[in-house]
Amino acid sequence: MAAAPGVTRIIRFLAPDGTTCLGEEPAPGVTRAELLAGNVFDPASLRKTGESKDIASLLTPIVPTNIFCIGLNYMKHYEESAKKRGIALPGRPVVFMKPSSTLLGPHGDIWMPADIEHAEQLDWEVELTAVIGRTCRSVKAEQALEYVLGYTVGNDVSSRHWQKQAGAGQWIKGKSFDTFCPLGPVLVTRAAIPDPQALRVTTRVNGAVQQDEATADMIFTVAECIAWLSDNMTLLPGTVVMTGTPSGVAAGRTPPNFLKVGDVVECEISQIGTIRNTVVKCPHTSESSSL
Repeated sequence: MAAAPGVTRIIRFLAPDGTTCLGEEPAPGVTRAELLAGNVFDPASLRKTGESKDIASLLTPIVPTNIFCIGLNYMKHYEESAKKRGIALPGRPVVFMKPSSTLLGPHGDIWMPADIEHAEQLDWEVELTAVIGRTCRSVKAEQALEYVLGYTVGNDVSSRHWQKQAGAGQWIKGKSFDTFCPLGPVLVTRAAIPDPQALRVTTRVNGAVQQDEATADMIFTVAECIAWLSDNMTLLPGTVVMTGTPSGVAAGRTPPNFLKVGDVVECEISQIGTIRNTVVKCPHTSESSSL
């Protein structure tokens, strides 16, 4: 097996035989990927095997150990949402978490929550997502990016009623329904994105642009978010850090144009790629439950 120092775009995928594979992202339109061997958290150990398999479906490029999210981290998003409600500009990154049960592949279906009041106030939030590659604790912002394995695209899907009105002051419930964390389609290594503050983040719903902003609009840089999270707290390899969403969310519009069943949400970040998810009726309802 030859060393693969040039592999900067890594995918996880399900092969037709049901096996989960690690591979190098193929060229556009190609549905077969060359397999990689080695430890994804040690990019220097990755090897091209010379073998390839068909891609039955793309999986999340990483299985997170934890999922941390930063809220109100774009100035224009703060202005469209919190500022007009009299909420002060955050002096430190606003942190919340999503459980691993929210994970969804880059082309999976987002479930419209069922049998819970006002959960249909469904919103999109495209987010540059950093993946921690090695254990870090109390790192300085100047060194924080050295601990990043790579970047991917995330969508912090949110049920606004449960985030704002029904969550007893906490955001987690409204951010944590099943399928509320699509990730993908690829993990792009840090070497390929030297400046995460020079990217473009975009959301389209049914083809219409809803969000389109530069990561330079972040209030706290990716490095500052990682430094703040790691302050007296260990970030394990595989930790996912979703770094906030720009302006253009449904809740910031008058009237809000929340997602409906059948809507197709595309979240794209320059130099990384696009995830594409369709909103569907939740298949698990009280009528079908055996509990």
